[in-house]
Amino acid sequence: MLQDKDRIFTNLYGDQPWNLAGAQKRGIWDNTKALLDKGADSIIGEIKESGLRGRGGAGFPTGLKWSFMPKESDGRPSYLVVNADESEPGTCKDREIMRNDPHRLLEGCLVAGFSMKAQAAYIYIRGEFVMEARILQAAIEEAYEAGLIGKNACGSGYDYDIVLHRGAGAYICGEETALIESLEGKKGQPRLKPPFPAAVGLYGCPSTVNNVESIAVTPEILRRGASWFAGLGRPNNTGTKLFCVSGHVNTPCNVEEEMGIPLKELIEKHCGGVRDGWDNLLAIIPGGSSVPMLPKSVCDDVLMDFDSLKAVQSGLGTAAVIVMDKSTDIVEAIANLAHFYMHESCGQCTPCREGTGWMYRVLTRMVRGQASIAEIDQLHEVTKQVEGHTICALGDAAAWPIQGLIRHFRPEMERRILEYRKQAA
Repeated sequence: MLQDKDRIFTNLYGDQPWNLAGAQKRGIWDNTKALLDKGADSIIGEIKESGLRGRGGAGFPTGLKWSFMPKESDGRPSYLVVNADESEPGTCKDREIMRNDPHRLLEGCLVAGFSMKAQAAYIYIRGEFVMEARILQAAIEEAYEAGLIGKNACGSGYDYDIVLHRGAGAYICGEETALIESLEGKKGQPRLKPPFPAAVGLYGCPSTVNNVESIAVTPEILRRGASWFAGLGRPNNTGTKLFCVSGHVNTPCNVEEEMGIPLKELIEKHCGGVRDGWDNLLAIIPGGSSVPMLPKSVCDDVLMDFDSLKAVQSGLGTAAVIVMDKSTDIVEAIANLAHFYMHESCGQCTPCREGTGWMYRVLTRMVRGQASIAEIDQLHEVTKQVEGHTICALGDAAAWPIQGLIRHFRPEMERRILEYRKQAA
């Protein structure tokens, strides 16, 4: 269990003021110039050494991603783009950082931007986050007035701007290249890769897109040292992580914990346990709606980190834990997610555009049992035709919850079909 002294997000619940004075009391912006004085290569080296992996879902090593940015400019400016378009169902961590600790994110933007020789950071915030956008904009203005960003940021001789851009509520704009397209004023549709953003990103310039949490933790890693962060969690799954637990628990919450905490411990220690007890658990989606669910038998022992969840055919994703007890209609729950992905598909790729609608319509019938047993295999086959055959990962996100349902709850799907057939006879 994470000790209080190792917490990074010390104002997660908004107990203290979010403003600059409150932030400085928590150690944010404390001699940031000394962090920049380490030099770009040293900063990237420490982030690599810390083992920090992206907190937006994919878990790609953060330091490695930064190192892809060009070391010498070819005349084009470079940019850091912060993905604050938190739209994954069940995920509610980044909004708490922006609402209660915005200066932690802004200091991270400066440090990360400096390490990749960026001239500006663009924070792309989800359109529905009205209060968060207002607070973040006010924090940006405070940082400019205090000389922490802008010309000669923190007295370092480095000029750095931070721009807040409000999206319009499209889930697809959480995908890094669709986000860049939207920032440029175009329709939010993913780009083919390569070229990758580090070569041709925002406005055709080298760019790195990182999640809010990934950027917000970096100054603290540099202050306390890479070995401190690497000493938390498990090998290849290091550090602290914000977990969002919702659904059928007694006290849903956001909590910062050590990577690799047992799922059962996370729920019982921080959320008051599953409603009506652990034995009433049916299934859990461990990382936001796009990862496959896990039945109770797996949940008893599984650890909450990238590799442990991958080993049980799921994923950590954004670490948004959605808990479902035995009162849940599991087929209807997944049909509800299928509707979401159908609605949010940008329509650019045929497998996703056609497949998400087809899968939703079949699942809707299966909720009522109006299908044949053979259609379960057909549905699984279509998920495999969608998965991995689209420009971005939305096709995978639409397919995986359905694959998890078939893998773990096929008997329930068959029971409905046989019951409906009996009633119709």
